[in-house]
Amino acid sequence: MIEFGSFEWAVVAICALLVGINKTAVPGLGTLVVPLMAIVLPARSSVGVLLGMLILADIFAVVYYRRHANWSYVLRLMPLTLAGIVAGYFCLKVISNARLKPVIAVIVLAMLAINYWQNRNSNEESAVPTQWWFAAAMGFGAGVTTMMANAAGPIIVIYLLAMRLPKTEFVATSVWFFFIVNWLKVPFNANLGLMNAESVKLNLMMLPFIAAGAAAGILILKHISQKMFAVIVQLLAAAAAVRLLF
Repeated sequence: MIEFGSFEWAVVAICALLVGINKTAVPGLGTLVVPLMAIVLPARSSVGVLLGMLILADIFAVVYYRRHANWSYVLRLMPLTLAGIVAGYFCLKVISNARLKPVIAVIVLAMLAINYWQNRNSNEESAVPTQWWFAAAMGFGAGVTTMMANAAGPIIVIYLLAMRLPKTEFVATSVWFFFIVNWLKVPFNANLGLMNAESVKLNLMMLPFIAAGAAAGILILKHISQKMFAVIVQLLAAAAAVRLLF
């Protein structure tokens, strides 16, 4: 872990707030947090620290959305997601901080492109296929991207939209999927040294900000245009990802 100055502490605290909001209100915020964390932390360390924040935020989310999950879709995705996590684990074993930063940037930009494609085609009845191979591809892609960059949100959004789930069921299914997946990633991250006593200590220090973000997200969702907010978030995420490339 690096020694934090005022700027680094401010960015990490803001990220903790955004992680909380991401889990209870605006899923697109997760894409912004990924490159921000990689800017103020070594790229490999940022993956483990962010995972700890996400797990803490997951606890608030599953309590709030403890019902209505459609478990058939969670279970359908899980085998290939686990395979993707293992693939991402082996990639992280051989990649350095210097090389991981542009990889994270490319993953984030790809996820933003997927989000844009999904938003543009969301009104078309057959915008995305629903065959078994689609679930397999989405599950594996989610596993790789979540292991390497904690950035699988847009993939799962596209899959669940294709399943035509009602809003509450959609959110609850996504929340429970990531709650399980993030815990599955813990032993892999610990084995790589990405999660350790120092990262857990930092996560616990950020717990008040995560809790505040989770509570704020519930209120924000009632009073803000999510469409406009999503556009701003995606632009900021793109800027942060481009910053990682240079």
